[in-house]
Amino acid sequence: MTFSIVARDPLSGALGVATATAGPAVGALVVHGRAQTGAIATQAMTNPLYGEQGLTLLQQGASAAYTLRNLLAQDADAARRQLLIVDNQGNTAQWSGDACGAWAGSLAGQQCVVGGNLLTGEKTLFAMLESYRQRRDLPLADRLLAAMKAGAQAGGDRRGLKSAALKIWCDRQYASVDLRADWSDAPLEALAEILQQTRSPSHAAFFATLPKGQLR
Repeated sequence: MTFSIVARDPLSGALGVATATAGPAVGALVVHGRAQTGAIATQAMTNPLYGEQGLTLLQQGASAAYTLRNLLAQDADAARRQLLIVDNQGNTAQWSGDACGAWAGSLAGQQCVVGGNLLTGEKTLFAMLESYRQRRDLPLADRLLAAMKAGAQAGGDRRGLKSAALKIWCDRQYASVDLRADWSDAPLEALAEILQQTRSPSHAAFFATLPKGQLR
């Protein structure tokens, strides 16, 4: 019922997740991350605890692969989960349990991983990866959105889309980009509009004055 991309920008070190689904408020449960640590998407029969538990492991120096194995080993319902992780080195790990429904799967690219369940087919994921690979000229937020739009155009969630979210962590204790369209007939388009509004001179100047906090 959800498809997502999780990625690390090799130039800036920024980490990001973009996701969309047919249900409401996908950003509330699926998207997790922390600057200079890693990013996680937990979906299918979502386990939100994977977010905080996984980020704790990543911050302690665990790799994406170790973090994934550790989370799944402690979850009796792992077969119903789908999990995408990128660590602060750009290593990725992915899991689609046997009980995630048809069609479910995931694919890894260069410092990025895509995955989805209840999709129309694997072409959604190939389109996402290809878009992300081709759009290196874009800022990370735009690149993630472009990948999501490509996935939607290639089939996406077989039930359609009603919510989407995009978060990026870079040089602050909190997200540098934190956007959600919790219930919309065109959630990806709504995210694109919100992103442009956050780049307006007045908002950008305001955001630039905020304390960044201390990173690890």
